[in-house]
Amino acid sequence: MTDTASLPLFPLHTVLLPGAVLGLRVFERRYLDMLRECSRAGTAFGVCLILDGVEVGAPALPAAYGVEARIEDFDVGADGVLVLRLRGQRRFHVEHTRVRDNGLIIAEVTWCAADSDDELQPEHALMATVLEHIIEQAGAAFAPVSPAQMEQASWVGWRLAELLPLQDAQRLQLLQHDDPHQRLQALLDWMP
Repeated sequence: MTDTASLPLFPLHTVLLPGAVLGLRVFERRYLDMLRECSRAGTAFGVCLILDGVEVGAPALPAAYGVEARIEDFDVGADGVLVLRLRGQRRFHVEHTRVRDNGLIIAEVTWCAADSDDELQPEHALMATVLEHIIEQAGAAFAPVSPAQMEQASWVGWRLAELLPLQDAQRLQLLQHDDPHQRLQALLDWMP
């Protein structure tokens, strides 16, 4: 049996990745209402890259792959706008969507399989070294919780995808790979 769910979407001109942090300002009524509903029901929402359209106003066309977003922190900015700190969770594939009267997109999604804890393959060992150097520059916020994570293909791949200067289309392509080794190979192929 396939694991499916109904999930409100927040289309953006960026790709949220599993484990990555994203800051988000929320001011449109449809998204404020969505957050209230999610809070009451204890449910999450999804973030998808916008393929066509804009973030404000008419509903945009979301990509077929996205990531569940968990709110880690929130505040109200000096301008009175709600500011969220999100962290990416599970990947999903959008099966179909409908648009509510208020413009909120609701998707029926299939959850993608969870990543395995496979160790890096020898041909990708250099990727962990590259990531270590990037983390030294980027700061402790991106550091692994345990040294063992630097040997996990999935964790190394997602952190590289988060920290390397990739285009959104490339990050979206990585979301579509179920195999962490394929993701690492794609990242390696894109490196100069």
